[in-house]
Amino acid sequence: MPDLFIIRHGQSTYNLENKFTGCLDVPLSSQGIEEARTAGKKLIDYPIDIAFTSTLKRAIDTLQIILDVKEDNHIPIVKNKALNERNYGELQGLNKADTIIKYGEDQVAIWRRSYKERPPGGESLKDTEARVMPYFNETIYEKLKQGLNVLIVAHGNSLRAIVKNLDVINDKDIINLNIATGCIYQYRFSDNLKTIYKKTI
Repeated sequence: MPDLFIIRHGQSTYNLENKFTGCLDVPLSSQGIEEARTAGKKLIDYPIDIAFTSTLKRAIDTLQIILDVKEDNHIPIVKNKALNERNYGELQGLNKADTIIKYGEDQVAIWRRSYKERPPGGESLKDTEARVMPYFNETIYEKLKQGLNVLIVAHGNSLRAIVKNLDVINDKDIINLNIATGCIYQYRFSDNLKTIYKKTI
């Protein structure tokens, strides 16, 4: 019965500064480093066979800190841009509070949380899902089918896309899902890969 662990990277410097990050490559903040260490401590007693992450520094560094804490640096690591954060287009690098003043709170909430709406020049969650889920199904799912315990360290929206499918969340209700930095979800699957349970560690 394989386990899947899904973790959002630790707080980044842009998270700290309340900026839209998207596919900009920014480092972890000091708090983000501590969140990664805490995640590693929580996972110490859970075996991991293979890890997947994006090509962005904040996710890669979070994964490496987790594996250092677990003393698990022998496991294979696969980096793929399919797991990168959604592109926020013209909003990237802008302060979220300033963006609310300019466009209104409702519009910014739609851009951030809705399923189909794209920020100017960017990707919607639907677009992100169309990028993430083929990779998940063709590559990560195959590892689970082999009975391997899998760790994914990625981003708020790339992980929302995965959780949307695993939890069968509809397009309307996905607006309510926010995955906090450093948050760990554990899914345990049966031999035929039906979800037995999900919990937050």
